[in-house]
Amino acid sequence: VLRAAGRVAGYAATRPEETAALTTVGATEAMFHGKHQPGITTPLQARGHLVAFDLAAGAGRKEAAALLRRWSAVAKELMAGRPAAGGPDGPGHDTGIALDAGPSSLTVTFGFGRTFFARTGLTARLPAALDPLPAFSADALDAGRSNGDLWVQIGADDALVAFHALRALQREVADTARVRWQMNGFNRTPGATARPMTARNLMGQIDGTGNPKPSEEDFDRRVFVPASPGKPQEWMEGGSYAVVRRIRMLLDDWEKLPVDRQERVIGRRKADGAPLSGGTETTEMDLDKAGPDGRLVIPDNAHARISSPEKNGGAAMLRRPFSYHDGIAEDGAPDAGLLFICWQADPFRGFVPVQRKLDRV
Repeated sequence: VLRAAGRVAGYAATRPEETAALTTVGATEAMFHGKHQPGITTPLQARGHLVAFDLAAGAGRKEAAALLRRWSAVAKELMAGRPAAGGPDGPGHDTGIALDAGPSSLTVTFGFGRTFFARTGLTARLPAALDPLPAFSADALDAGRSNGDLWVQIGADDALVAFHALRALQREVADTARVRWQMNGFNRTPGATARPMTARNLMGQIDGTGNPKPSEEDFDRRVFVPASPGKPQEWMEGGSYAVVRRIRMLLDDWEKLPVDRQERVIGRRKADGAPLSGGTETTEMDLDKAGPDGRLVIPDNAHARISSPEKNGGAAMLRRPFSYHDGIAEDGAPDAGLLFICWQADPFRGFVPVQRKLDRV
């Protein structure tokens, strides 16, 4: 699990109501400068790369600052659909991987892990929200895919554009840092459906219906860090904390379940994402509704019930995941699932309370 704190730029959280033709996907541009970093409220993108770096031995605050300047310069150019010229001390030429393509909604999001602050002599600025997460009994964490000094999230609606950004940023690292771990993900491409829709995960379920909406009055309070003048975390104002988890789905077992059983596990209809209590996808769940047999229509252990803000003291997080498929595992089953990424103003008031409840199921 890695949590990252970031702030630099931003982008709108909604797509046009009318679906764009696939030929226009490349022309869509995300803003580099803004109140918040891009890649947080940006709509889900078709391709993503997550990569964590550790600073090299001997590299400190000066080297980290220089790297962040180089990264920022490259990200600004790439997000505008221009070649990566490189930072002042970087390679200085573009690889040509994304020639002929537009920006394709490319976003680059930068974050700091807990260990970054000690490595750069900034322990006085370490926010309490980056304290280690509590242990959860159902976890089987892979240390090789956990933590890191620096974290980068790349998203785009074209696979070559996304890889181009990954390669360009990696080249700028030079001897300053080394890759600690890297993961690749995907979502449905914009324009693949007749109208904009909430994404489906690899279990075929509509996933993300209950996300906080930018139109809601408390959206910023839940997702972004408020002002805290004079406090060590003052620099985080307007930033957000990400919790990243690689969740393997046991798809062979899941696909053997009849659809009605799958729906009871989730608490929503598979066809349209509507709650089992009735209505459409956006209808509020009636958690007290019982069927003719007297049993709750949305079961006690349904995911939608357990993770709902109503059952977690209002705890909420902005989920912005990618699906992943890393081939076939040794047991013959697909090594596939969810690169779960959630953003919030404080993980101990967003992610942790919800995960504790899910951990008891």
